[in-house]
Amino acid sequence: MYPNKEQSIGEERMKAWELNGFGLEYLNVAEKPAPKPAANELLVRVSAVSLNYRDKLLYDGLHNADLSFPMIPVADAAGEVVEVGRDVTRFRAGDRIITHYATRWLDGEGHVDDSLHTLGNTISGALATM
Repeated sequence: MYPNKEQSIGEERMKAWELNGFGLEYLNVAEKPAPKPAANELLVRVSAVSLNYRDKLLYDGLHNADLSFPMIPVADAAGEVVEVGRDVTRFRAGDRIITHYATRWLDGEGHVDDSLHTLGNTISGALATM
């Protein structure tokens, strides 16, 4: 997520690939307000993404038929922490990170509901830049 040179004063904007329906013909670039991290979230400057088979299934409507649109796809990314939410203690600005597909599973043995809310599916994904 890099600074957008065309942004208005005082308002950070980002460009994101948005999926607005099933099928690649519904994947378009959109300009949106840049997000601010919630209390337990990170804002990451994404430097690399990886498309995987789950992304293709998602675009084709075969992974989550109840997907809400518009949504930003892609779960796998690497980048640098730009900003941390007020309750974040494990990371700080400047840390290099990789994303975690199942964001509610931090460590230990997984649980069935750990993979219900995932990046690039029910949670906005990584295919965006500031």
